[in-house]
Amino acid sequence: MEETDPMKPFVKAMKALSDPNRVKLIKLLQQKSMCVCELQSLLGLSQPTVSKHLKILEEAGFVEFQKDGLWVNYYVSDGKNNPYAASLLGNLRHWLNDDPGIMALRSKLPEVDRFTICSKN
Repeated sequence: MEETDPMKPFVKAMKALSDPNRVKLIKLLQQKSMCVCELQSLLGLSQPTVSKHLKILEEAGFVEFQKDGLWVNYYVSDGKNNPYAASLLGNLRHWLNDDPGIMALRSKLPEVDRFTICSKN
């Protein structure tokens, strides 16, 4: 039987949060479920970069996705796959809410519309 390293999920969670853009992604997804094009528009990052960040967050247990026709909607996980991610997500609900960068991103949320964004591409 293969033994798993109990420190691995902890390190994976901490590494996932070591990038400011990944923290911003979580803070945005705490507000609502979004597709890559919406997150890309808000953060001003390329589609591959956003997708790579989301994959790292998914593997660490912070986000999940659900397919809806052609759309792939990302949302904050309940942390069931990583207890460290669950704990950090609980704290992130309260942390950084008064950060000017996070506040600016959140203020743009009502303007973000996937249909408008995708019709430009």
